[in-house]
Amino acid sequence: TDAIALVEEIQKGEPLITASCKEHVIHLVRRLQEKLGEKEDHKFYLFKVLRAHILPLTNVAFNKSGSRFITGSYDRTCKVWDTASGEELCTLEGHGNVVYAIAFNNPYGDKIATGSFDKTCKLWSTETGQCYHTFRGHSAEVVCLSFNPQSTLVATGSMDTTAKLWDIEKGKEIATLSGHSAEVIALSFNSAGDRFITGSFDHTVAVWDVGTGRMLNILIGHRGEISCAQFSWDCSLIVTGSMDKTCMLWNAVTGTHIATLTGHSDEVLDVCFDYAGQRVATASADGKGTRVYNAETKKCIAKLEGHGGEISKVCFNPKGNRILTASSDKTARLWDTATGHCLQILEGHSDEVFSCAFNYKGDIIITGSKDNTCRIWH
Repeated sequence: TDAIALVEEIQKGEPLITASCKEHVIHLVRRLQEKLGEKEDHKFYLFKVLRAHILPLTNVAFNKSGSRFITGSYDRTCKVWDTASGEELCTLEGHGNVVYAIAFNNPYGDKIATGSFDKTCKLWSTETGQCYHTFRGHSAEVVCLSFNPQSTLVATGSMDTTAKLWDIEKGKEIATLSGHSAEVIALSFNSAGDRFITGSFDHTVAVWDVGTGRMLNILIGHRGEISCAQFSWDCSLIVTGSMDKTCMLWNAVTGTHIATLTGHSDEVLDVCFDYAGQRVATASADGKGTRVYNAETKKCIAKLEGHGGEISKVCFNPKGNRILTASSDKTARLWDTATGHCLQILEGHSDEVFSCAFNYKGDIIITGSKDNTCRIWH
């Protein structure tokens, strides 16, 4: 793309980009182009094995820069780790049961939310480990949660069939979102923060207005429990994965079904968009590998084959040219998005790898396993 022409196009619709800052924006666009054009042959090496918890891990998550990450566990705690040194910074203690869902309030990273089987969600300071609030109100386990992009709200989803919105400052419940007839096991905000979606075992995904707590659309079409649901970055599309072996694409504004992405012979356990919203990657229990689809043409553009067991997690690096998968075959794998070739097998765990994540720069990976350890790869 011609950077100058692009910035002039942006200027037409964006009054904040005045003549005085035009040069700077052109410079930034060119830097982005350089970054995207860089050849990448980064090989990851095991940096550290963290014997993180005395009981199995449930989840791992990075802050945006990747300087810290957190682990949740059956031991009822969440631990905060320094990525560079592998040192434990603090333990967040106070839940009365399994800590299942964990998240940083990215991009800020100064707060952590934990959702537990004790039916509560807690909000913590990343720096001090102090608990700011305990959100009580669900009548069953909290199994998914998310901060809104503005970091003013936390949403929680529960086995009690509801989702709730909580005010971070006041520590109060803002809304209870009722409408599902079975457990809510997936939720996510769009990047504008004005909508969010809940996926349920009742086979549907609901789209909610954050401001009013009203249900705007219900996405009906799957024939099995929903496993995951996500917005594309520009908020125009929603992708859903289901136990019915398919993924579906939906118009996020109207709620209409756009396409069904087929090809897996078993449950779809995870699905995600790349950061540009141009591609969709799916992970399945069929062990046949991950599939990558073009979100516009709906065609399968790559099959990532090689794992020897079910694949429970898939994610793109922020640049979109690499895909990371976690599998019950005790490995994580790194793939080239364009060719589908396996670039690297991250081996060493002695049990199922159920979680994996890139830092924002894409040069650090964490993997979490049922062997009770976390591994940092540089």
